Amino acid sequence: MTEPRTPDRSDLLARWNALLTRSRGTADGPDPEPYGAELLARWAEPQRRYHTTAHLAAVLDRLDELGAHADDPEAVLLAAWFHDAVYRPDRSENEERSAALAERALPEAGVSAARTAEVARLVRLTATHDPEPGDRNGETLCDADLAVLAGNPQEYAAYAAAVREEYGFLPDEVFLPGRAGVLRSLLALPGLFRTEHGRRHWEHHARRNLTTELELLSA
Repeated sequence: MTEPRTPDRSDLLARWNALLTRSRGTADGPDPEPYGAELLARWAEPQRRYHTTAHLAAVLDRLDELGAHADDPEAVLLAAWFHDAVYRPDRSENEERSAALAERALPEAGVSAARTAEVARLVRLTATHDPEPGDRNGETLCDADLAVLAGNPQEYAAYAAAVREEYGFLPDEVFLPGRAGVLRSLLALPGLFRTEHGRRHWEHHARRNLTTELELLSA
């Protein structure tokens, strides 16, 4: 389950254009491409090491696997595009600001108020990755976002290293205890994944990776 290192920008833009056209239910409306181009520019900002276009592409690919689980696959896909559109590792309000961006951009792009509200709700949900039981859209997005935890050891090591680079402004004595706390809180959850596919294919590998990283941090 490898996150692509250099996803093709034109392919991502084509996926966005098709998604936005489907999401508004008509070919009429503003040209979708400028909206996609702005989002891709955000995902390519220089402060990012993990939350990049590679992560976006990986989440979209995981959603292709999980799409049948969602009640509104288009809303979930739109939420994937927006969920880290605003990202500063030194700030805590990234999800809120990303949701607010969706609330501004999507109505202008021709998406209905109801779907826009669902997209914004899903983006905010990625702050906790804790959807309510029966929230099939939330379960789908959160599982796709956390699927990176279930990579093979090399993939997981690359993910962990990229996260450390994003927090390079923090010294080890601050970062390492904080990261260990995050890992412990994830391992304490009764289940990391809520979809049947996630539980079957990703849960075991993710817990193994999290446990290994925690052991290394504690060594």
